[in-house]
Amino acid sequence: MPGMPRLRRGVRLTFDRTRDTHVLLFPEGVLVPNVTAAAVLELCDGSTTVREIASRLGTRFRGVRAVDVVNVLDRLEERRVVEWV
Repeated sequence: MPGMPRLRRGVRLTFDRTRDTHVLLFPEGVLVPNVTAAAVLELCDGSTTVREIASRLGTRFRGVRAVDVVNVLDRLEERRVVEWV
């Protein structure tokens, strides 16, 4: 299992009231994550493990597994918005 994820420097998750959804702002652009990805990103603080993220999300969403969280984070890492510490 990887370490603890965090948003890369210069990346910020915010709620866009115009779009009525979360947006991920970063130097190269903007991403509009789905509800599940936004929930994962909210917990990417560099001190919360993937297992802890999955456990917390399990109280909000049904059937959340650590492997699913890792898959979301891997895609976000490819976009260079998340890093592992």
